[in-house]
Amino acid sequence: MKKRVVRREGGPNRRSSSSSSPVVQSVRHAECQKNHAANIGGYAVDGCREFMPSGEEGTNGALLCAACGCHRNFHRREVEIEVVCESSCS
Repeated sequence: MKKRVVRREGGPNRRSSSSSSPVVQSVRHAECQKNHAANIGGYAVDGCREFMPSGEEGTNGALLCAACGCHRNFHRREVEIEVVCESSCS
């Protein structure tokens, strides 16, 4: 019997798993965290809720958000790790 265990990692305390089970990893980029008022000593974000690439995969446009124009690195990264176990796993 196959069992799927889904674990989300996104914080600074990420740990690598040393499992012999097959691992499926998917990455998505969430809200933009760029501080647009940093140069005047304030804090203001633009409200962009999710990264949407403005170009095709493999081009420079794929790294820029179509909604806010920021680079993908300004968007919060969410990594979802899925471990597929053939028998019981913990």
